[in-house]
Amino acid sequence: MTIAILCSGQGGQRAGMFELTADVPEAEPLFAHAATLLGADPRAWARDAGDDALRENFAAQLVCTLQAVAAMARLDALLPRRRCVAGYSVGEVAAWSVAGLVDARDALDLVAARARAMDAASDGDARMLFVRGLARDVVDASCAAHGAAVAIVNPGDAYVLAGPHAALDALAAAARARGAVRVAPVCVRVASHTRWLDAAVPRFRATLAGARIARAPTPGTRLVSGIDGAPVARRRGGRRQARAPDRRAARLGRVRRGLRRGGRARVRRTRSGPRARGDGGRRVSRAAGAQPGRFPLVGRRARVAFPCRSRRIARVARRFSAKRFARKREVATIAAP
Repeated sequence: MTIAILCSGQGGQRAGMFELTADVPEAEPLFAHAATLLGADPRAWARDAGDDALRENFAAQLVCTLQAVAAMARLDALLPRRRCVAGYSVGEVAAWSVAGLVDARDALDLVAARARAMDAASDGDARMLFVRGLARDVVDASCAAHGAAVAIVNPGDAYVLAGPHAALDALAAAARARGAVRVAPVCVRVASHTRWLDAAVPRFRATLAGARIARAPTPGTRLVSGIDGAPVARRRGGRRQARAPDRRAARLGRVRRGLRRGGRARVRRTRSGPRARGDGGRRVSRAAGAQPGRFPLVGRRARVAFPCRSRRIARVARRFSAKRFARKREVATIAAP
């Protein structure tokens, strides 16, 4: 059995994001290291931070990455060694750690450098917006008309858009007028994956040039790019993909196809933020205490593990058939970079 692990970008940070890992002994060194970068214990910070603080780019990227690597510090010895790993936006750095390309503490350092580079390139007025239910050409035309850009392309006509605050307010109104199924702000204050962050690329490239990155992922692990779903087989490819999240739209449909190539798999998503709407709040696993968003199937048949808010680190839900599951609505991933 192969397990597929998706490391999300920022947008899902919340007060209880470390409730499953706060007391995990294996994760304690990571919390201590993150505290030196954040200036506070991240567990207490996440619990006490207000909405504005949670949206700040540097802190959000750091705690979202910490959430993933802290969970894997406990789960690494428990999960199958055959793994398909992917991440999008800042989650791609966490995915490198999960795949064995970088040490978990080094991943936190890289994320801190990435966030600082993005903050330096941003004017502080940028926002991101989730839109579902419009055709791509309509979305592109609206972005051009209002001075915004597509940042993330999800399956099922779902997009994360980025740009100046006023531009996104106007775009949101236009999307609703055109009949969008859902329009919602994303908990992010930088225009990730767009031209507004071009200036961050050379600065982060210089950081990557000095980073300690393994020559290849851990044996048995397939690392998939968060940009186009292509396998990352070598260190050089990993560095190239790391630069891309700051300036190219992530395409989650391609990531899904990349994970599917891993064949029979269990899916684990390292996220505990707000779930995608559209599942009617259906409780897939009553014992797990979660109401998960649906993740597209990654194989002809698979066991799918959903994020849960109970005290259990991982929970495997029921078995799906591809034919039945394909008729269900695909996940709308809103935990944008």
